[in-house]
Amino acid sequence: MTGTAYVKKIRSGEARLWPSRRPPLTRLDIELTERCNNDCIHCSVNRPAGDREARAREWGAESWKKLLDEAAALGCLVVRLTGGEPLLRDDFGEIYIHARRLGLRVMIFTNAALMTPGLARLLKDMPPLEAVEVSVYGMKEHTYEAVTRTPGSFDAFRRGLGLLREHGVPFIVKGAVLPATRGEMDEFEAWAAGLPGAAGLPSYALLFDLRSRRDGRKNALISSLRTDADEFVRVSRRHGEEAVGEWRDFCARSGGGRGGRLFSCLPSGGSAAVDPYGRLQYCLGLRHPATVYDLAAGSLREAVTEFLPAVRDMRSAGPAYLERCGRCFLKGLCEQCPAKSWAEHGTLDTPVEYFCGIAHAQAVAAGLLEPGEKAWAVTDEAARTKRRR
Repeated sequence: MTGTAYVKKIRSGEARLWPSRRPPLTRLDIELTERCNNDCIHCSVNRPAGDREARAREWGAESWKKLLDEAAALGCLVVRLTGGEPLLRDDFGEIYIHARRLGLRVMIFTNAALMTPGLARLLKDMPPLEAVEVSVYGMKEHTYEAVTRTPGSFDAFRRGLGLLREHGVPFIVKGAVLPATRGEMDEFEAWAAGLPGAAGLPSYALLFDLRSRRDGRKNALISSLRTDADEFVRVSRRHGEEAVGEWRDFCARSGGGRGGRLFSCLPSGGSAAVDPYGRLQYCLGLRHPATVYDLAAGSLREAVTEFLPAVRDMRSAGPAYLERCGRCFLKGLCEQCPAKSWAEHGTLDTPVEYFCGIAHAQAVAAGLLEPGEKAWAVTDEAARTKRRR
């Protein structure tokens, strides 16, 4: 054979996927429903599976397919389908197939309890190209259902996981550190290590968010379940000091305080999230009215090229935020962000004491602070992040 070479080999990292600049959207998170078949004690999202009002307001499959078409045209590569429980949707398969036919990689976040043989076959025949992420709430029926508050959910979860294994669908598992599950962490990790494709330790949810809907439901319960600062450090160090070294490195790389910037967590573009009713925001927890775009009144292109950049440029004039968060060098560790402030206080910039306390405990463990010292009062942070204990 002679003539044109159709394949050119180049070194990894030397290729540019786009010829000029990053496209306005590379990842889209879609919350297909707030409804869930479980009623987990720590969940900041869920509504009952049979909530008729929520179901009536949810976008239908055609609306989601149109949005996926727009996303692909803007350069989107990855879509995450989540909830609530996305498999509650009768049209989940239709939406999924449309996303894959567009060439999108699909992330699926699920509790696996509603997995069916037909859906497992679909995921085998038309792979999502990302491992399905399965939340696990306990190793035994009584611990699992103490979390989900749903009789029969443990058996349903194990049956769903079995279907994924039977059909060879790649998946990963993640846990939550809760009163019912704290004593099962070793058992969970040993079980997870024996699953197909297991690589490293499973992740855990430890720092639970309050309800960003700010409807007053469950917040007292969620607050009571939160891991305190000392326990967070203890759990993080269960397998050695690697996490502590990572905390130090995060602080060294993130460098300096936020100043008046609210959205230091966000890149210059590329990601967005849409709730079940067609409202777009940077992330699903960010529901302050000034940061939400109604797609029914506009377009995805306008949202990601005009609206979201304006949101990203928002700044704080709040004295407490500027004095503390604006000067704190722990932003690489701290969960403080406008979404957290909104859920806790109904503002975009009120410091959240819980997350501040967690970050300070990490910094003390990493040798970046002395006990009782406040990070926003430190003036030699560069030297501290360079030193080793």
